[in-house]
Amino acid sequence: MKTKFISLAVFFLLSVLVSCSSDDDAAPNPNVTFKAVLNGASESTPNASTATGASTLTYNTTTKIFTITVTHNVAAPTNGHIHKGAIGVSGSPVFPFAAFASPITYTSIALDASQEADLNSELYYVNIHSAAFPGGEIRGQLIKQ
Repeated sequence: MKTKFISLAVFFLLSVLVSCSSDDDAAPNPNVTFKAVLNGASESTPNASTATGASTLTYNTTTKIFTITVTHNVAAPTNGHIHKGAIGVSGSPVFPFAAFASPITYTSIALDASQEADLNSELYYVNIHSAAFPGGEIRGQLIKQ
């Protein structure tokens, strides 16, 4: 009887220990980061601008929304946006910035499946325009980190 009681107690304690194992695994991070280095040499028609810039885009794969911050030293920017286009290829603006002075911060609406595929395929670039370079003074391709 004593052996049965001890065996039952050991079984109970082992059951409690096994059920107490950590199931608090952290959820996977839904954020994906893309970065770009902006300069005149990266324009589809390279230019001699000495301006530079950098951008960091954080895309949330759950909400399908991204936030981007762009810093640059373009003296008098006249426009700025994210274009669709591969490296070295001009493309149409897709996400227009409301203001162009540095730093620029922009938050998208939820991307559709096509836009998400383009982002993940690195088919977007940041472009800052000026009067001196109306086609784009500095450009940088958004590359997944």
